[in-house]
Amino acid sequence: MAKKVYEVGAQDLTLDILEQFLNEGFDLKLSQEAVKRIEHCRNYLDNKVKESDKPIYGVTTGFGSLCNRNISAEDLTTLQENLVKSHSCSCGNEVNKDIIRLMLLLKAHALSIGNSGVQVVTVERILDFLNNDALPVVYDRGSLGASGDLAPLANLFLPLIGEGEMYFKGEKRDSKDVLKELGLSTITLKSKEGLALLNGTQFMSSHGVYALLKARRLANVADYMAALSLDAFDGLDAPFDDRLHTIRPHKGQLTVARHMKALLKDSEQIAKPKSQVQDPYSFRCVPQVHGASRDAIDYVTSVVVTEINSVTDNPTVFPDDDMVVSGGNFHGQPLALVYDFLAIALSEFGNISERRVAQLIFGLRGLPEFLVAKPGLNSGFMIPQYAAAAMVSQNKMYCHSAASDSIVSSNGQEDHVSMGANAATKLIPLIENVERIFGIELLNASQAFEFRRPTKTSPILEKMLAAFRKEVPMVENDIVMYKAIQKATKFVQTYEF
Repeated sequence: MAKKVYEVGAQDLTLDILEQFLNEGFDLKLSQEAVKRIEHCRNYLDNKVKESDKPIYGVTTGFGSLCNRNISAEDLTTLQENLVKSHSCSCGNEVNKDIIRLMLLLKAHALSIGNSGVQVVTVERILDFLNNDALPVVYDRGSLGASGDLAPLANLFLPLIGEGEMYFKGEKRDSKDVLKELGLSTITLKSKEGLALLNGTQFMSSHGVYALLKARRLANVADYMAALSLDAFDGLDAPFDDRLHTIRPHKGQLTVARHMKALLKDSEQIAKPKSQVQDPYSFRCVPQVHGASRDAIDYVTSVVVTEINSVTDNPTVFPDDDMVVSGGNFHGQPLALVYDFLAIALSEFGNISERRVAQLIFGLRGLPEFLVAKPGLNSGFMIPQYAAAAMVSQNKMYCHSAASDSIVSSNGQEDHVSMGANAATKLIPLIENVERIFGIELLNASQAFEFRRPTKTSPILEKMLAAFRKEVPMVENDIVMYKAIQKATKFVQTYEF
């Protein structure tokens, strides 16, 4: 089946478009409107360089604190190539390939707006990489989040000049060999092009997009886990009454309350008379906690979508106004702040989940201690709660604010940076922890509900349980538990909730 053709620069990007791009793939090409915008800007800049007797930052000067060094016309290509080489200082672990795909597409989209002064062939070559699934190797550390994501973006675009490494056909290879096999020439960078490629927030933005796509799923999964745990705990559904949430009408809170009611609809267990008048907060306050995290996700989404449809390199070229303006659109502060916020919001999903896990193993409400029939001989589900608690604690470390830090760079010229890249990259292990915590909750809640049989939960949750039981059976006596946790986590990541 042929891939969908997507014209870069024809419309704004959305999370839905980017999710489809990652899941299904696109054949990418520049829209005609984008080609015209890029050519118009490049032609203006070429003429400006020829005619101007004044230095233009990053075009005819050095970079950062070297902005007072003028560069001759014959050295402008060397200047840009040297920039890409010298700035390719990303370190650490290799960046997830889906995030690399997002980085390339987001940069191509930003350049297509037509204020960056690049060549059309440069943007087309970025799309060639994506269309051939030839992905540059980038590492996850080294960006201060201002001036943009210099170090990782330099690694990302080394292959344009035949440097660096790429993954192609499942192997990591020298970029020049990949280009040769694909029949692609290297790009001769013109004035400002290296800076246009390296300045910008695409490393931060791509991590944010990736995290938000995961976050949207986690928000849904969180409610499923809570509903099953509550029913297994013999909890009340009164806290999800619409009237409670219409008098405190936070959008997320109302959404979660209604979702919980829908998930528990027609449950035999929830319909049973209860002896208690209320439940612990980890059950009773699910709408308030999950809902606040949903609202945070929505807010972060609005900021990220604005960012990915913006021009974030520097200097910025306005050909129709005969202006080349040096400013600070590369500064990642808008992202850094909301990524710290998103970390807190997502960690709370895990925080409250671990508390529900703990409530299920206390031996309350007719459930056996540690959810096994012979506690003592069997440790049962004692230690999965330890593992969940360890990951909750680690996530609290990831909630430390990256944006509150700044270290002076470039010999004092860049004296306040966002640390948005650190705020972005910590989201990935945090999310992985939440997925594992949910896997542990699913293990516990499904085990707990077996002690309510033959009573049934709701049809929606019974369907989920039936699918899960194909992967992980009820535990009668102690088993090697890490394998069950791994299977449960994979289920959380892949089941169509």
